[in-house]
Amino acid sequence: MLGHLAERGAEIVRDIDLADVVIVNTCGFIDSAKQESVDTILEVAARKGQGRLRRLVVAGCMAQRYAAELHAEIPEVDAFIGLDELERAPEAVLGDLAPDHIPDQHGALRLYDHTAPRMLATGGVYAYLKVAEGCDNPCTFCHIPAMRGRFRSRSVESLVAEAQRFEAAGVTEAVLVAQDTTRYGEDIGLGRDGLRRLLEGVLAGTSLPWVRFLYAYPATLDEKLFALMRSEPRLLPYLDIPLQHASRKVLKLMKRGGDARSYRAMIERARATVPGLAVRTTFIVGFPGEGDAEFAELQRFVDEVRFDHVGVFTYSWQPENPGAELGDPVPQQVKERRRRLLMKQQEGISRERHRALRGTRVTAVVDGASEESELLLQGRLASQAPEVDGRVLFSDGSAAAGDLVEAVIRKTYAFDLVADIVRVVRPALARSLVLPTLPAVPAMRALPVLPVLAVRR
Repeated sequence: MLGHLAERGAEIVRDIDLADVVIVNTCGFIDSAKQESVDTILEVAARKGQGRLRRLVVAGCMAQRYAAELHAEIPEVDAFIGLDELERAPEAVLGDLAPDHIPDQHGALRLYDHTAPRMLATGGVYAYLKVAEGCDNPCTFCHIPAMRGRFRSRSVESLVAEAQRFEAAGVTEAVLVAQDTTRYGEDIGLGRDGLRRLLEGVLAGTSLPWVRFLYAYPATLDEKLFALMRSEPRLLPYLDIPLQHASRKVLKLMKRGGDARSYRAMIERARATVPGLAVRTTFIVGFPGEGDAEFAELQRFVDEVRFDHVGVFTYSWQPENPGAELGDPVPQQVKERRRRLLMKQQEGISRERHRALRGTRVTAVVDGASEESELLLQGRLASQAPEVDGRVLFSDGSAAAGDLVEAVIRKTYAFDLVADIVRVVRPALARSLVLPTLPAVPAMRALPVLPVLAVRR
């Protein structure tokens, strides 16, 4: 959407007081995300007519699935853009899209490739490379397949071409993502090793210093990827594998394979193959069938595996979920208590793992000014993915955004690290105008939760 708007001459601003039009990009994955989306839409709607703001556009998953309901309940919304209609953002902004236009309420079908215009909204140090769209997995806690459609992969050639555009734009880290990244290529004849072949193509076709992939589905993970990580230093030793639970009883109700034993063995093989491998996972607590015994099994699993990073979510029952008939028998207060317990347990593990880094020399990427002060730099280790893991705060030394630096870890906390920059080991790549970048400006004051795009006509 940013790319199409910039191509038509729109000025993208991050201060809502300067905007003529606001686009709220929504999420419909869990109930709290839906509520945040609706709250943000209502907040922007209340601002219409004040100052410059005249139009409100809603995009994303909720526009795809719930536009008709939103249109009826919030008439202040001027236009909706579905997941297959990103190129219609200029029409929506300019008022050329019919007020009663409702995106197709069925799952999305399109697949955008490297030929679509694009703007880097991540600041230019890292960029997401969307390798596929949709999902075919039957997980009973998730209705993404109903919104985003069947799994469909982009071609290797298209993705390498976009990675080359990243390199020309000065990007340091490319992050490969999809709803199920490890299934990449199955639908276009690449078989189970499609992701490995894609990574080999990106590494051979670019000189990007860091390449990372996220969201490895355990049932489709090609373990030959670990050998590639070991042999190719630019493919970061990082495994993000959302396991969701460890109890076979709960996993069966989720319609997911595996159990604590098989997951533990897989991670042991990965760590044995890849020195220094960082492993991240996510879990859902409070899913139907999770009693005290199943939760205790999950706690034992976390204690035994000792992950580098863990995210914990409480189960969000929604009528659209494939497993809605299982109900929502675990009380919300029990879900919240289990979440707190598991996060506290992981905090101790993370604190201990970080403590071992004190005094060591590490390589880090500099992301730019810290969120707290423009006078302080922040960055990440290879073991820290953008936005989801901790960060490194640099207390001494200087570098530019995008530089890879050698640093000494001085202080450690549960999630963040403090380090001194010793030297720049690889300067940021020279930037061109191949991909425009959203200016790095302060976050919007009034709307901190969801991606909100403010447009000046």
